[in-house]
Amino acid sequence: MKNKIAILFYVKSAKALKNGLLPIYLIITIDGVRIEISTSKYVEN
Repeated sequence: MKNKIAILFYVKSAKALKNGLLPIYLIITIDGVRIEISTSKYVEN
């Protein structure tokens, strides 16, 4: 049984904090089923 798995990290600029920090989100896709999770980590803009 083979499963296709994809992992993507991205910055969500629409949810920027007032101090300019941008949250990092994670998308995990397994056989076409997508899950989006916040990593609770931030990067500077």
